[in-house]
Amino acid sequence: MIEVNEVYTHEFKFSQEEVNQFAQVTGDKNPVHLDADYAAKTMFKRPIMHGMLSASLFSKVFGTLFPGEGTIYLKQSLSFLKPMYVDVTYEAVFTVKEVIKEKHRAVVETLIKDKSTGNVCTSGEATVLNVDKI
Repeated sequence: MIEVNEVYTHEFKFSQEEVNQFAQVTGDKNPVHLDADYAAKTMFKRPIMHGMLSASLFSKVFGTLFPGEGTIYLKQSLSFLKPMYVDVTYEAVFTVKEVIKEKHRAVVETLIKDKSTGNVCTSGEATVLNVDKI
């Protein structure tokens, strides 16, 4: 059973090929994600990852790692604070803020940090349900 203040971390990075695949699947082919020449002329100076690609990692963690199998993802708020780039190591940090045992729900802070700088790139809050683990 998960508890308030419990923290789970997960390290990850995405390649340009994975960004390209995400663009193909979603149809979001904004050149700021895919075209280095185009991105060089923007404030980012190089291609950035889709914010939703990085945030999709939350679904992987909730459904397979923490709390894991059987988890139903009910709600998510997101703020994209800093650009994220391919081939950079990031750390997703999940902190349990509230447990509602009678409803088998938890409210979890969701952060993505640049592993080398500690800068928070994405922040939010999720609500998840798991009958066996909450």
